[in-house]
Amino acid sequence: MSAAQILVLAKAPTPGRVKTRLCPPCTPEQAARVAAAALADTLDTVTTAAAGSRVLVLDGEHPAPPGWATLPQRGDSLGDRLANAFADARTFGTPAVLIGMDTPQLLVDHLDEARELLATAGGPDAVLGPATDGGWWILGLRDPGHAIVLRTIATSTATTGRSTEVALRRRGLRIRLLPRLSDVDTAADARAVASLCPPDSRFAHAVAAEVPRPAPVAR
Repeated sequence: MSAAQILVLAKAPTPGRVKTRLCPPCTPEQAARVAAAALADTLDTVTTAAAGSRVLVLDGEHPAPPGWATLPQRGDSLGDRLANAFADARTFGTPAVLIGMDTPQLLVDHLDEARELLATAGGPDAVLGPATDGGWWILGLRDPGHAIVLRTIATSTATTGRSTEVALRRRGLRIRLLPRLSDVDTAADARAVASLCPPDSRFAHAVAAEVPRPAPVAR
């Protein structure tokens, strides 16, 4: 079996189109700079991790690191865009691992664990990392064709992760759950995730510079 490919599903960090739930307290321009930092840290981590190939699956235009492939996102719903990302990047006999740009605290160890589990004979057919908001932050499939289930799963709900797990198990897949991580949606999320990043990370610097602190409570 070939080494797993890693897919990063991302939006170009354009003001008004990314991280809109940061506004307020951020302006659209501040939110875009936070998104750009999250994407940059994520791409750096994936570039460092071992992989058969690396693919940026992009909504909009943004440069990929050297050695990466870029594919456009396809589909109206997020479920369709996720399923199409797996389908469009698919290489016969190669597992695929997909993440987004909302977990800049991601470690190379997380990706290595997913890749090694999918490459192990007798190992799981899928790896799934639940997110604290009820979604998921990573999905790895030994056979990327099973991503077709994502087309019918409601996204951005408190049950998305569980529904994904149930749908994959109904196809007879053996699943290994990975550690639970927090996505960056709100300003509170951004500050919490930044505290988990290395002090020199782009995301930690961007949050410190761009996300206003709550006003002190008057006494």
